[in-house]
Amino acid sequence: MATTLQIDRLLETMVKRGASDLHLAVGKAPTLRINTHLRELQTKVLEAEDTIALMKAITPDRIQQEFEEQGSGDFGFAYGDEARFRVAIFKQKGFCSIVLRRLPNKIMTFEQIGLPAMAEQICRRPRGIFLVTGPTGSGKTTTLATMINYINENFDKHIITMEDPIEYYQPHKKSIVVQREIGVDVPNFAEGLRRALRQDPDVMLVGEMRDLATISAAITSAETGHLVFATLHTSGAASTINRIIDAFPTDQQEQIRVQLANNLIAVISQALCPRIDVEGMVAAYEFMYVTPSIQNLIRENKPYRIDSDIQTGKRYGMQLLDDHLWKLFNAGKISKEEAIDKSKNPGAMVDRMRRNGIQVDRTDLEAGAEEAAAAANGAPGAASEAEKQAQQAVNRARMQALSGKK
Repeated sequence: MATTLQIDRLLETMVKRGASDLHLAVGKAPTLRINTHLRELQTKVLEAEDTIALMKAITPDRIQQEFEEQGSGDFGFAYGDEARFRVAIFKQKGFCSIVLRRLPNKIMTFEQIGLPAMAEQICRRPRGIFLVTGPTGSGKTTTLATMINYINENFDKHIITMEDPIEYYQPHKKSIVVQREIGVDVPNFAEGLRRALRQDPDVMLVGEMRDLATISAAITSAETGHLVFATLHTSGAASTINRIIDAFPTDQQEQIRVQLANNLIAVISQALCPRIDVEGMVAAYEFMYVTPSIQNLIRENKPYRIDSDIQTGKRYGMQLLDDHLWKLFNAGKISKEEAIDKSKNPGAMVDRMRRNGIQVDRTDLEAGAEEAAAAANGAPGAASEAEKQAQQAVNRARMQALSGKK
């Protein structure tokens, strides 16, 4: 009973302080992530038996067995009516660690999360594939939940979602909403998509296109006359196209370019930034709506020219991520450091600031240089987030060494 009270107190503290994540690891006190920063709680340092007891207090038996056999597990967990959490349990150095990500109870509107106006029109489309991309923790699930809820409230559709785990519960409204959890209701995303085609769907949501089989099934589902929503861990529309094409064997890539060009509706790439005007976070978006011109660029394997089309596509609501970051910075919502750090081209962002009379110090320049170097050290869309972070660390050390010589 003491353990239940302890986890309750931790979750209550997390909710009250508006934290996005709770980290529980042996050898450290419970730690909250608040507006991207880690804040250690003034409690006891956790021991091995503490994390095991906390894990068992909230983890279903099925996931505990998976944890013992495979060393990790994921599931959704509700804390009464106050909040829901996405929970990851895993072993490290033989000990149990837990990370809880808080999910908003209330699904937000298009206006509240700042989605482009064209996103509402996309929800009315009868077929095609719509991608939401960005790094982990950038709000992709929240964006998709908002769009599914909009369809649910306004149209009579059969919506089938495949999620790992289910994060937002969608009650039946005008639509019928079927939510299938990976590992509970269906073994994997690809199998879920294959089976869904025989379940009279109108709309399908794929929690993550993480492998070739899932990507192929999602494109096929869109091609057969369904509206498909999915996510990828990529930054920017052009790198998203590259990632999808590169997932296929070379002899299939030409065919996939044609299929993707014909079925892709739009790509939203987003990043979450801590605000400086008020408490909380704000999302920065890159939005690409697939026009006939962009279709041709995809078919002809010229994704490097997509950014130019986005810049000239403002009448469709298109915008580059760096342009939106610049707007947020000018509006006083985010810091200049955040604008540089989250931009796709940090060097260009620094130049833009200097042209507008904004002082940029050496630290900002080093950050910009390391990000630009990391982006240049690999094929577009090919490097993983971990590889990028490792390369950034190397570049940071190099820049500091050069700075010391000067």
